[in-house]
Amino acid sequence: MNQATHIAERYLAAWNEREPAVRRVHVAEVFAPDASYLDPIMRGSGVDGIDAMIGAAQQQFPGCRFALHGTPSGHNDVVRFSWSLAAEAAPDAVLAVGTDFATVDAEGRLVRVTGFLDAA
Repeated sequence: MNQATHIAERYLAAWNEREPAVRRVHVAEVFAPDASYLDPIMRGSGVDGIDAMIGAAQQQFPGCRFALHGTPSGHNDVVRFSWSLAAEAAPDAVLAVGTDFATVDAEGRLVRVTGFLDAA
């Protein structure tokens, strides 16, 4: 498995974790302490801010999960990957598709994520 895929899978696992305490651990492992996240709808900074933002998104889309869409790629310290969002009960009925660009540190933790909605 390449590094870009590994990073994207860990990132989406944090977004999909519903247990708040477990999600907080995932976020702290995936994101650098001073990380930032920005997309057209929301933003967060630091582990606490990003964890709270993910929790709010989960409340807005209950029963939904993110999945990789396509193959992640990367070079130098940048990773690009696409995702889809669908209800667990109907995974083929996609609600949204997006592409995220992330800068990673030497340990592979996300430092900055900028997300784009491709279709909603």
